[in-house]
Amino acid sequence: MTRLETRFADADDSPGLLLWRVGNRWQAAVREALAPHDLTHTQFVLLASLTWLRHGRDEPVTQRELAAHAQTDVMMTSQVLRALEAKGLVERRPHPADARARDLVVTPSGVDAANRAVVAVEACDAAFFRAAGDDLPHVVAGLRRLSAGQGS
Repeated sequence: MTRLETRFADADDSPGLLLWRVGNRWQAAVREALAPHDLTHTQFVLLASLTWLRHGRDEPVTQRELAAHAQTDVMMTSQVLRALEAKGLVERRPHPADARARDLVVTPSGVDAANRAVVAVEACDAAFFRAAGDDLPHVVAGLRRLSAGQGS
C-alpha cells in the first residue's frame, strides 16, 4: 500500500502542513531581513525581548524571565546570550540578590541594533502578511490563541 492514511482529501486541507509551509516561508523572509544586521532570528528575538523587558525598569531581568517571555528553552537562551554578549550587545551582570542568576542588560549598541533590526523585521512582516488582507486581525487573533495554548 502506498497511500497515506490521512483524514485530508487534499494536502492543502491540513492546517499543520499549511502552518509548516507558511512558517518556513516566513522564517526565510525574516532571515533575509536580518542578514544585514548580523543577527540570527533567535538572537533578534532575544535581543528585542530583552530590550522590551528592560524599558523603564530598574529591577533585574534574569535569563529565566527572558526565556519565559520569548518562550524559548532556558539553556538555548543562555547560549544565544553568550553570542550577543560576545557581539557587545548584551551584558550579563551579577544579580544583586541571587548569586546564581545574572542581571541581563542591553548595551547602548544592543539597543541601537535592536531598533534597527525591528524596523527591518516589522517591514518584512508587513509585506509577508499583506496577503492576509482584511483577514489579518482574525489571523493575529488565531495565532494569539495558538501561542497561548488555547488551540489544544
